[in-house]
Amino acid sequence: MEPKWLEWAKGLQAEAQNGLTYTQSEFERERYEHILEIAAEMMASNSDTDFTYVKNLFEDVEGYMTPRVDVRGVVFENNKVLLVKERMDGGWTLPGGWADPNETPSQSVEREVLEESGFLVRAVKVLAVLDRAKQGHTPPFPYHVYKLFFLCDIEGGKKTTSHETDDVDFFGEDEIPELSAARTTASQLSRFFKHLRDPELPADFD
Repeated sequence: MEPKWLEWAKGLQAEAQNGLTYTQSEFERERYEHILEIAAEMMASNSDTDFTYVKNLFEDVEGYMTPRVDVRGVVFENNKVLLVKERMDGGWTLPGGWADPNETPSQSVEREVLEESGFLVRAVKVLAVLDRAKQGHTPPFPYHVYKLFFLCDIEGGKKTTSHETDDVDFFGEDEIPELSAARTTASQLSRFFKHLRDPELPADFD
């Protein structure tokens, strides 16, 4: 287990990097750069590493892109799949979103499903690890994204919308609504229904 101070420092560093990537405000940029310095100070003061060295390591990461990780929960009930309706584009999708630092993949998908649908779930199996660019998603995304799909069992909760979703429901294979193609495709759902019918299928990848 990592010490808590390292977990906190890594979390601050990730938040600052994300802010610097997206902000167009010079005021916000100064604040994010200050947060980055705090994270560097935390790491340097709790180790034998020089502050300037840590800060330079953080700054070197700026602009360096690795694949982002999108996690999606595949939840079945009575042979129907759980979908949520996105406020952003009005399409339906498997609940999910970006994985967060300091969470395992299963923790991230369980959190996303709870936040977007209201259901408390437990991830039980990896169904697929897919490259978004090879899945026919539209529109194209400016970053390279890996999509991780987890079969999840419901353990509690109830249908609840969120600031990102304005509807939650279960759909049979022959009644799939218009999808948010940026997030979930019809071919992916078709494949996951095959996994439902044949639990022995191995995980898909690429």
